[in-house]
Amino acid sequence: MSFYEKLVYARKNRFLGKLAYFLLKILGVEIPLSVEIGPGFLLHHGGMGVVIHPKTVIGARVSIYPGVTLGRADVYRPATASRFAGIVVADNVLLGSGAKILCDDGILTIGHGTVIGANAVLTQSTGENEIWAGIPAKKVGMRE
Repeated sequence: MSFYEKLVYARKNRFLGKLAYFLLKILGVEIPLSVEIGPGFLLHHGGMGVVIHPKTVIGARVSIYPGVTLGRADVYRPATASRFAGIVVADNVLLGSGAKILCDDGILTIGHGTVIGANAVLTQSTGENEIWAGIPAKKVGMRE
């Protein structure tokens, strides 16, 4: 486990949590304390530029590359008027560099084993073991 992943898990520590959170912010990673993260989380290359919405749940063995954003698509609305309810990232998901996962209504779910390609803009839920790429992201294949 790298220094960055240790900081991600340390966010939940009663005594060191806030320090770990602020160290991540200084290093260019925004993962709020409310984000639940399963075991085996990988933040590749230090995760510079990663931004994760507080209403996100991340499963086990998820890999996130630099520049990934998980958040609201309707930022033009006040948060109180948004119908965004959160993002769920299932186990064994890979989010490629620069991928943007944006939801404006309800909960967007990325299915178990799914790969979201580099710089893809995903605005809908996916199934299991799918490969999504493009702007807007479309299913381009299946993961074996």
